[in-house]
Amino acid sequence: MTLPLPPVLIVDDEKNMRASLQTLLADEGYTASAADSAETALLLLAREEFFMVITDARLGGMNGYEFLRQLHRQWPEISPLMITAYATPRLAVEAIQAGAIDYVSKPYAPEELLHAVGRCAERYRLLRENATLRARANEAAHVEDIIGEAPKLRELRDLIRTVAPTDARVLVLGESGTGKELVAGAIHSLSRRHRANYVRINCAAIPETLLESELFGHEKGAFTGALKQKPGRVEEADGGTIFLDEIADMSRPLQAKLLRFLEDGSFTRVGGTQELRVNVRLVAATNRDIVQAIREDAFREDLFHRLNVVQFRLPPLRERGGDALLLAAHFLKHFNAGMNKPVEKISAAAGQKLSRHHWPGNVRELKNVIERALILETTQEIQAVSLPDFQIETQLHKAELPAVTGKESLDEIVAQFERELITTLLGKNNFNLNKTAEQLKISRHALRYRMQRLNIQLPEGSEPGREVS
Repeated sequence: MTLPLPPVLIVDDEKNMRASLQTLLADEGYTASAADSAETALLLLAREEFFMVITDARLGGMNGYEFLRQLHRQWPEISPLMITAYATPRLAVEAIQAGAIDYVSKPYAPEELLHAVGRCAERYRLLRENATLRARANEAAHVEDIIGEAPKLRELRDLIRTVAPTDARVLVLGESGTGKELVAGAIHSLSRRHRANYVRINCAAIPETLLESELFGHEKGAFTGALKQKPGRVEEADGGTIFLDEIADMSRPLQAKLLRFLEDGSFTRVGGTQELRVNVRLVAATNRDIVQAIREDAFREDLFHRLNVVQFRLPPLRERGGDALLLAAHFLKHFNAGMNKPVEKISAAAGQKLSRHHWPGNVRELKNVIERALILETTQEIQAVSLPDFQIETQLHKAELPAVTGKESLDEIVAQFERELITTLLGKNNFNLNKTAEQLKISRHALRYRMQRLNIQLPEGSEPGREVS
């Protein structure tokens, strides 16, 4: 859909001229507001959006030339058109110098005026498109930005490549910091909509009272502070993709409106009556347990089914094996380029410390850890001493029951829980087998046997029973 243009502002001290211009523009599908003076027009410009201004050169009070100069200083994106009864070359030059895009002399043919208005409308659309392209540059991620060699990560990238070219709705689930926004951006980048807008909204970061207005827009006077009409983010995303992060934090009344929007792309701005329609692809994400949210009546089950056409489940970093070191090296290279420090790699001791951490904050936590280490490091390698001690971070991890998908047997679920428990305690005890066995109330030999059965390996360079430095 081509979104409607903002109104034209007509500035003329003659009532008949204002009415005549409004009728002419209305017949061609334009909306127009009118002001009888430059001073009134400046007040309107401060409150409402216009794509162009048509002004007479001679006005009571501030004249048209001074008005154009103020208009150009404050609203350079608005196209001014001047109408003058004295079309001399000197006045034409003065009008252009004051900021006019074009000028028309009286008496004028309606076609001449409408042709000038059409050029201004095209300029407005191009300026808006260019602003959108600049804002969108480097915004959407690419599938290559999803770094990792764990089997689940390779499967994730393959699924993105398969699903992205379609218009299927996508629901991304995963803990905070696992890269849900990267997945959404990669889906947009590989889609047929990649040349259109990619709009992101964090539903948890916007107050509930403002989220509907942010999403669907509002009309002038819809609520206190709504001084002018504001298009919503769904209008900005028309033809492209909109990513709703933390969608489980959306209130149930707004969930109902979103459900209606998903039916055919229709919506109404807050305080409005006109039904609008856009064509957008929706990608949603949440770090909450969506099943539990539905059971607690915090999230609509029908909305879940409407969103859950294709589901992505992002694994936490602790389940990705050696990806922590792979990502650490990537972040080191990334931050090194900005800080211009001679740190070339991560030392073996630092690597062991990174490998045994549980990463409750996932990839986001790892990124912050590497940035901090690079700031503190004074040698050519990241040393273990430059890394945090992870005491607070370790306390953030709460032992939870393993997720049950229905595909694993009871023995497999118990083994998974046992593996996570032993791995967590080994990390807390700096891989000291004696301390870990004592906490588990088993012998050191029994611990070694269970580690062997569960394929739990000690970090390279560590010795059984001794702490890893």
